[in-house]
Amino acid sequence: MTTGDLRTKAAGEIGSRADIFFESADLGGGWVSWNLKDGSRFNGFIEPLQVRREAPTADGRPVARVRMLAEHRHSNLSNHVHGAVTLALMDISLFAACNQFGLMGMGPAVTLDLSAQFTGGGRVGEPLDALVELLRETRRLVFLRGLIVQGADDAHMVASFTGTIRKPGVKPPAA
Repeated sequence: MTTGDLRTKAAGEIGSRADIFFESADLGGGWVSWNLKDGSRFNGFIEPLQVRREAPTADGRPVARVRMLAEHRHSNLSNHVHGAVTLALMDISLFAACNQFGLMGMGPAVTLDLSAQFTGGGRVGEPLDALVELLRETRRLVFLRGLIVQGADDAHMVASFTGTIRKPGVKPPAA
């Protein structure tokens, strides 16, 4: 049985382990909510979050969009989105995107690395989106890259990033 078969079996027979921790509601237009059931944890600071699949890249790699609304409480003294909030969105978007790609159905995972390059200030009072692209998946790792964007046609770039996730262990099904 391949890892893909295990993922399909896990998602189809026992449901996504993410459902234990996250509330997911259909918001229309392909959007679903991605919010912790326990809002007192760190993610609650940038929630509510929404996620949806986007068109794949020209060479077929999956892409997801993760959205938060940047509010005053997320701002720095220059009235831009604080860099720490942007970094949090990057990190959380890696997992939300992987869930959309069907890669996280087996349990919790961890960020191994996250590299960010800030290119502009995020604007408070409008959606802040992470566009996340799957680069490669191995048995234990997921390699992703993304952009943090705002505005019509994603014209305002705030940052670019890459990240690596270590997937949870996969136990073969009992024979």
